[in-house]
Amino acid sequence: MKRAVKLLASLLVTFLFMWWAFRDTDWATQVASLKAANYAWLVPYFGILMAIHVFRTLRWGALLSGLERVPFRKLNEASGIGFMMLLVLPFRLGEFARPFLIAQRSSIRRSAAMTSVVLERITDGLFVAAMMRVLLFFVPTETPEIRYVKWGSWVLFGVFGGGLMFLLFGLWQQQRTVRLVRATVGRLAPALADKVADVVDTFVGAMRQLPDGKQVALFFLYTVLYWGVNGAGMAMLSNAFDCSGAAPGSACQPMSLSLFQAYVVLGVLVVGLMIPAAPGMMGTFQAATKVGLSLFLPATVVNASGLAYANVMWLSQTVQQVLVGLVLLSVGHMSFRDIAGKLDKEGEATAPSA
Repeated sequence: MKRAVKLLASLLVTFLFMWWAFRDTDWATQVASLKAANYAWLVPYFGILMAIHVFRTLRWGALLSGLERVPFRKLNEASGIGFMMLLVLPFRLGEFARPFLIAQRSSIRRSAAMTSVVLERITDGLFVAAMMRVLLFFVPTETPEIRYVKWGSWVLFGVFGGGLMFLLFGLWQQQRTVRLVRATVGRLAPALADKVADVVDTFVGAMRQLPDGKQVALFFLYTVLYWGVNGAGMAMLSNAFDCSGAAPGSACQPMSLSLFQAYVVLGVLVVGLMIPAAPGMMGTFQAATKVGLSLFLPATVVNASGLAYANVMWLSQTVQQVLVGLVLLSVGHMSFRDIAGKLDKEGEATAPSA
């Protein structure tokens, strides 16, 4: 019953954001933009998406190296299948996929692998928040959306900065942190406090096995490459919607993004994807991209070529992640249903502490 309520709530969020994103859409112009788009740009864009996958996989391997040096083939299987499941499974069950899969392919415990996933998320959140704060100094302030974007960047700092400070405090004072959880959460829900304290204890213990300085440097290098290539790919894909292939008299509205604009839109997109929605990030992806584009483009362009661009980018990323995951499942002779079932059981077991 609880899962049904969560599913309905996530679908409602998706519906609301889809309605908001497309409520002012000029459908005729958007269709014209889709018809006139130069889809040859998808070829290098899919190459960039594969580079993003490789950087993300190598980065995770660098972070796990303090526990075990996992061969790239095993690391790639766990990463590719895990990110596919994060995309398609409801209730964020995909968050457990990578730790579950890497534990099957190495001696790394799932709790320790989960710690690496948490550290990745915190690093990404703080990196994007810092990037946004710097870039927003150069964004014109006339657009009404700018105040929401600035607010979102502070939310990123608050959420991920708070998480980092909590983990650093736990690393410094592990037993005191556990006692603090029991003293605060325990007053409201003693059973929940015990589970949270156990999770904190396990996470902090795993953090004490961080990799050496060289691997930490590689982790941050891959982080910069991962986000750098991501924004560059978004700028490149926008060239497909310059209406250069439009027929004479077409209603196509041309658009393109500079590197600077693409990185701002990327930051806004990251903030938007923090909002829980249905599997596939549909709705929040389009709405966040629309907000980012609105900082630079007029509404007539955003509601036509801009949303066409958002839809093509969303579909491209979804297809790429699903195809990579399915290929790796096939090569490894694994069953999606079997892995999803095990993750579902694990999710139910850890739901009280989540």
